[in-house]
Amino acid sequence: QVQLVESGGGWVQPGESLRISCVGSGFHFPGYFMRWYRQTPGQGREVVAGISAEGDRTVYDDSVKGRFIISRDNAKNSMYLQMSSLKPEDTGVYYCNGAPLLDSWGQGTQVTVSS
Repeated sequence: QVQLVESGGGWVQPGESLRISCVGSGFHFPGYFMRWYRQTPGQGREVVAGISAEGDRTVYDDSVKGRFIISRDNAKNSMYLQMSSLKPEDTGVYYCNGAPLLDSWGQGTQVTVSS
């Protein structure tokens, strides 16, 4: 079955960087447009960034444009989010999923930006 596993989150201070990862299995990862989502307390999951199946096209929410870089390695069924110049408002649980949405969600990875 579909499995998505996010990792790499942690606590960092404002201005620092962090790289999170997503590994997918149970579906044809290289054929999917993939997205990173962020969920904050009291709010739903919002799309942060997306990347085409071939990795040649990326899109970003305005709130992270210029600070985050999404990438993927189809040989490893993996996707990454390099986050730089982190702000407290970047705090949340980060999830990955495909477009169209896959049948299940992973457990997410917590990113906390705080001094």
